[in-house]
Amino acid sequence: MCIFCVLVTSLQILAQDSVATVPFKDTLPAIQIKTTDTSAQKTLTPQQVKQRVRIVTLANIVGYSAVLVYLNEAWYKDYPRSSFHFFNDNGEWLQVDKVGHMFGAYIESRASYELWKWAGVSRNKSIWLGGLSGVAYQSVIEILDGFSSQWGFSWGDFSANVLGSAIFIGQQFGWDDQRIKIKFSSHITNYSDPQLEQRADEIFGSSPAQRYIKDYNAQTYWASATLKSFLPKSKLPPWLAVAVGYGADGMFGATENVGYDNEGNINFDRRDIKRYRQWYLAPDIDFTKIKTNKKVLRFLFTVLSAFKFPTPALEFSNGKFKVVAMHF
Repeated sequence: MCIFCVLVTSLQILAQDSVATVPFKDTLPAIQIKTTDTSAQKTLTPQQVKQRVRIVTLANIVGYSAVLVYLNEAWYKDYPRSSFHFFNDNGEWLQVDKVGHMFGAYIESRASYELWKWAGVSRNKSIWLGGLSGVAYQSVIEILDGFSSQWGFSWGDFSANVLGSAIFIGQQFGWDDQRIKIKFSSHITNYSDPQLEQRADEIFGSSPAQRYIKDYNAQTYWASATLKSFLPKSKLPPWLAVAVGYGADGMFGATENVGYDNEGNINFDRRDIKRYRQWYLAPDIDFTKIKTNKKVLRFLFTVLSAFKFPTPALEFSNGKFKVVAMHF
């Protein structure tokens, strides 16, 4: 938690420095800040910028602290602590967890950028603040892993965090838009085999919330590209997107479907179940491209844009294609 305090303090200093580049005097004209709606402009006074920077800083502290509390309940509390150590988990879970780290850093970067932009921080500094905070927030979790006996600091996870933030930063500087959004979809899986259901309870958790974020068999991560962004002269609707997804199935252990008790004896052995990767191609909706003047709807659309809209999908797995009637 002390590391997080240092992080937030650094963000606050950077943000204040960003705003300090504009002289804060009552006699100066208001700063013109463009909103996501290019047909309108917001006017912020220097005092409003200062106030919003404080609000965003507080939101970072409270919001991320709540996330850490939740992660402690969902992940860490049942495992003993240890001295800081490293752990190579690059071969685990068919790399679904690595894509998850990339998604986490990307989404945190997007959210943080929107907050700093709302606060009135300049475009370039908002991008850097948002992008770097994504990888920073995820790296705090890596440090917590490093002190957990069950895991360890993973350079693979850290690299995925950097990639997620880089995807955001690169698009925002290059296009001033996220033409390709990284998205997430998942569903609650009830395994028909009682043995598999018990195993899933042990490694993924028994509650719906735990299953939703920990069951890698049920998760898909997407790169969703808005077609109109790349084909501006076309008559395609601006919200129409096409998404490429990645997931995996048949995983009841990190590297193999074998479990061990505290004495090292095998108490679960389902090596008969094949572990395999899944690739998807599906239509999608970019809700942020749906125009509306209602602030509540704009906020809702921004939140929804982090998740893949359920649609039919073409799946490639086990060397063959198949059509999925509705993929979540």
